[in-house]
Amino acid sequence: MVLEYEAALKRQTKATGVSAADVDAIIDYLCLVGEHCKVYYLWRPFLKDPKDDMVLELAVSSNAESIVTYNKSDFKGANQFGVKVITPKALLQQIGVLV
Repeated sequence: MVLEYEAALKRQTKATGVSAADVDAIIDYLCLVGEHCKVYYLWRPFLKDPKDDMVLELAVSSNAESIVTYNKSDFKGANQFGVKVITPKALLQQIGVLV
């Protein structure tokens, strides 16, 4: 997942104004504070995209409450595993950043 985050953030450096060095710092921080989680639930294929299956497996094995994505339809059925699928906007509204 870390490599996916890094690649996605670095593709957006021009659009966001965040430098590659800032992305590296963010990734380093996530690695520092994150918990390593082994994935034991290999029920692939469940979703259309194998990369999305990996995200769902990680969410389930780490007891994540939600998957945050712009592509909610990619995770159709995730609720069967007790995982909500929400948009970034919905997350920001939940934590009180957006009204």
